[in-house]
Amino acid sequence: MTFHVRRFSLLGLAAALCAALSLPLNAQTDRPSQPEPAGIRSEKQLAHAPRYMVAAAHPLAVDAGLQMLDAGGSAVDAMIAVQLVLNLVEPQASGLGGGAFLLHYDAKARAVRAIDGRETAPAAATPELFMRDGKPMNFREALTGGRSVGTPGVARLLETAHRKHGRLPWADLFKPVIELAENGFPLPDRVHALLLRDRAIAGEAVARSYFLQADGTPKPAGTLLRNPEFARTLRAIAAGGADAFYQGDIARAMVAAVRGHAANPGLLSEADLAQYQVREVDALCGPYRAYRICGMPPSSSGGIAVLQILGLLSPQKLSAVRPGSTQAVHLLAEAGRLAYADRNRWVADDRFVDVPVRGLLDPAYLAARARLIRTDRSMGTAEAGRPPGAALVYADDPVEEVAGTSQIAIVDGDGNAVSLTTTIENFFGSRIMVGGFLLNNQLTDFNFNPVEPGRPVANAVAPGKRPRSSMAPTLVFRDNGDLHLVLGSPGGSRIINYVAKTLIAALDWNLDIQSAIALPNSGSRNGPTEIERGTEAEALAAPLRGMGHIVEIADMTSGLHGIMRDGKGWQGGADPRREGIAKGR
Repeated sequence: MTFHVRRFSLLGLAAALCAALSLPLNAQTDRPSQPEPAGIRSEKQLAHAPRYMVAAAHPLAVDAGLQMLDAGGSAVDAMIAVQLVLNLVEPQASGLGGGAFLLHYDAKARAVRAIDGRETAPAAATPELFMRDGKPMNFREALTGGRSVGTPGVARLLETAHRKHGRLPWADLFKPVIELAENGFPLPDRVHALLLRDRAIAGEAVARSYFLQADGTPKPAGTLLRNPEFARTLRAIAAGGADAFYQGDIARAMVAAVRGHAANPGLLSEADLAQYQVREVDALCGPYRAYRICGMPPSSSGGIAVLQILGLLSPQKLSAVRPGSTQAVHLLAEAGRLAYADRNRWVADDRFVDVPVRGLLDPAYLAARARLIRTDRSMGTAEAGRPPGAALVYADDPVEEVAGTSQIAIVDGDGNAVSLTTTIENFFGSRIMVGGFLLNNQLTDFNFNPVEPGRPVANAVAPGKRPRSSMAPTLVFRDNGDLHLVLGSPGGSRIINYVAKTLIAALDWNLDIQSAIALPNSGSRNGPTEIERGTEAEALAAPLRGMGHIVEIADMTSGLHGIMRDGKGWQGGADPRREGIAKGR
């Protein structure tokens, strides 16, 4: 099997080891917690399909993807249709105003490639973008308005993927979403619940008129929403390609809204939009047990951190550990501490800083780090390591990413696969609405202070730089090269733990993909050991505290979507914490 990947061998790690929305981590402590709406958990049934499968965050989006597959389209065709519909039915999470990371598997070539469609800082941005009078701005001040808006990447990513892997005509992929935008769709319960918690929408005239009633309260769930402005945007892109988004009327409208924001103007320019390019990069792959795990390289930290967690735990006989037990949560939390410590110190956009990717995944380095894990006691807060090849000691710079994100998993009838994690960052992004879609606030994923304390910060703002992400779209292959699993999740900086938990549940504990996704969430981001509120995992708090853990019970609303091979074809799973489904033919 030929992988177009960065290869980092973790083989021999086990032998080497045997021989030898809370914000606990955020340096920007004024960032507001934006907790997920509680009480919408619904049990989901494991989906089965012999030929192809779509798993995504809303039934209408899944149906649009299946229409493309039914018509003979590819996984990429289906992904594009799904993403466009999510812009309507899950507008707080993703869309044309945001960015995305794509992993694509070409079954005929047996090759994996990645596309980085992350937003970029405007050319006029400086490291002091979020500094005022020598101090970091309050997060709420920075968030709403134009200052936080990065150059969107989704439209260019969709077009790039289609040119390489699409089968159906580009314009055909827009038909389901244009019909929904013009004829209307019910306001989803989840969007309504989040609007009840949001205060910033009311201050933005366009978004207010779309989401709120005349008295300023959110439109009721089930209200028929129409978005003719978005339909016009879609028709322009369907006819003119992504250039119709990055140049011309749509681009001018975005720039005017960002730079002309009355309270918090930004720096986005027409030149930033016209010059935006996605990065086609090698996937980041490494072994785990009898599998090969592929994820995203920087500017996302997700691929590195997931591979680190798995590598750190590979010597443990996890198959003998009961899923959801105290020991299972303990081990995942301890490996998470080490991975997040390294993530915060070393990982950012690798075009701007020297990210020691090879060193972070070096077997000997991970062996030494894993020796810090005790089976009977928490290590507390982990220090970042010094991996081989690290040329500069950056400052620790933990920055909370808010979970305005979505996940799409697709396998088509030829075995091609897509894992796409897509975001506008905060729920409802910058709250600026243009052309029927919301613009991101992705620049707040940069560290506000470029020097902490007295040392350069890896994730500081710079012109054209992509802010660090935790998004972790993942593909898993068996040792014979066959595709086995497609996975990813929203969830801000917790994404890494969500994905690692699900991989271990599926690969070590042999759970079906729906059960693996539904397993209570837990983990550590090198702060408290977090346990999902409202689940049986809450009972583990006392024994974990007895092992030295500082335990925090939190809403941990992942949005995991996954597809896994079984003996009859494919099984699909959707997160019971959200409205999504898995469905196939």
